[in-house]
Amino acid sequence: MDVSQKRRVSRLKRQARVRKKIRGTSECPRLSVFRSAKHIYAQIIEDGTGKTLVAASSLGKDVELVSCGNVDAAKAVGSAIAKKALDQNITNVVFDRNGFLYQGRIQALADAAREAGLKL
Repeated sequence: MDVSQKRRVSRLKRQARVRKKIRGTSECPRLSVFRSAKHIYAQIIEDGTGKTLVAASSLGKDVELVSCGNVDAAKAVGSAIAKKALDQNITNVVFDRNGFLYQGRIQALADAAREAGLKL
């Protein structure tokens, strides 16, 4: 197993460990974040039915970006997901970092969502 496979397996183990504890309900859905090398994605999921209620990403047309894979893009996606969630009367969410470390782009997205009005 090479380094990239070990890194991916480690993230999936962290993801499973966190998912045992975090569940999104209809009152408090789950804000899940995925970070790739070039983009960042966020979606609000209601785990009871398995439906995605709101989604935003650095690929979306509603997010104005110069570069897609940096902290500024994460802040823009965080504020966009918060705005969409508040439009659907979703104020409380449980943050799921999806096995990623809570630093850099993940932290920037969460902070921007908090500043835009979501309660994480």
